[in-house]
Amino acid sequence: MSEFFTTTNAGIALVVLGQCLLLTVLLLISLAVLLYADRKIWAAVQMRKGPNVVGAFGLLQSFADFFKYALKEIVVPAGADKTVFFLAPMIAFTLPLIAWVVIPFNDGWAIADLNVAILYIFAVSSLEVYGVIMGGWASNSKYPFLGSLRSAAQMISYEVSIGLILVGVILSTGSLNLTEIVRAQDGDWGLFAWYWLPHLPMVFLFFISALAETNRPPFDLPEAESELVAGYQVEYSSTPFLLFMIGEYATIVLMTALITLIFFGGWLSPVPFLPDGVFWMVSKMALIFFLISMVKAIVPRYRYDQLMRLGWKVFLPFSLFWVVLVSFFAKFELFGGAYARWAVGG
Repeated sequence: MSEFFTTTNAGIALVVLGQCLLLTVLLLISLAVLLYADRKIWAAVQMRKGPNVVGAFGLLQSFADFFKYALKEIVVPAGADKTVFFLAPMIAFTLPLIAWVVIPFNDGWAIADLNVAILYIFAVSSLEVYGVIMGGWASNSKYPFLGSLRSAAQMISYEVSIGLILVGVILSTGSLNLTEIVRAQDGDWGLFAWYWLPHLPMVFLFFISALAETNRPPFDLPEAESELVAGYQVEYSSTPFLLFMIGEYATIVLMTALITLIFFGGWLSPVPFLPDGVFWMVSKMALIFFLISMVKAIVPRYRYDQLMRLGWKVFLPFSLFWVVLVSFFAKFELFGGAYARWAVGG
């Protein structure tokens, strides 16, 4: 029986399908937990209780919200393009989940350990903007349309900076494979061998760009209630709105995974005498998510012109300069070569 799942095409396909279903279920459950944690963190900053009624300590509040959205009536505007109207949330929900197939949680724990994993994530993330644009346009309303245009411009602007930051890491490692990037950070110096140290300025740029890329505060301008009611989601209700929200949170958690893998050693232990494992990967992602929640709770919203100025006039030139600098060091083995040999104790 085991030979069927390892040697035949049908068996391998069933194994991969099972892995995809398992990853999807675990991801959706983790999103419910993270949404609960998100609301609890905001409540603690504002000195209130937050969710505390449904289940012990309010732990089932996210699941109650899920059933509420699933059971409500789906309202479609009379002038909407119904095909595009329903296709948009499906795209916004599916694409972030597809990107997770190349994320390794441990050494060898990836559904598809692609040699071009970063390029794959770029390709998928560049398509996510279509779900937003389609949702805003199909509603046949001016406020959603303006919100979708804002979101498209915002996502494209900060994808450029994220791409250039990743180019610097790729030059240091010499690989597009996420597993190889983590292995390149494995050294005798523990956390001081990770890429956060040589790429320290880019850690802050990537973190802020991730907030803008996922429309998180203080960059939630496509959903600015004071100007656009709720942005591209304003005409959506029930399950289609839930799909948009799940897709947005899945992208947020994807960004925490990328930051962990690229700068903070992924599943590597911060101290050499403790074993590596998935525990460290999940712990680092949770810590980064906590920082993202804290930013929402304490940082005021930017104006849209400030957001675009920051992306094009500050982040883009700085990240481009960093690529040139890293290229120079890598050419003469001062950064990618000498640093890597020092980190592994060579």
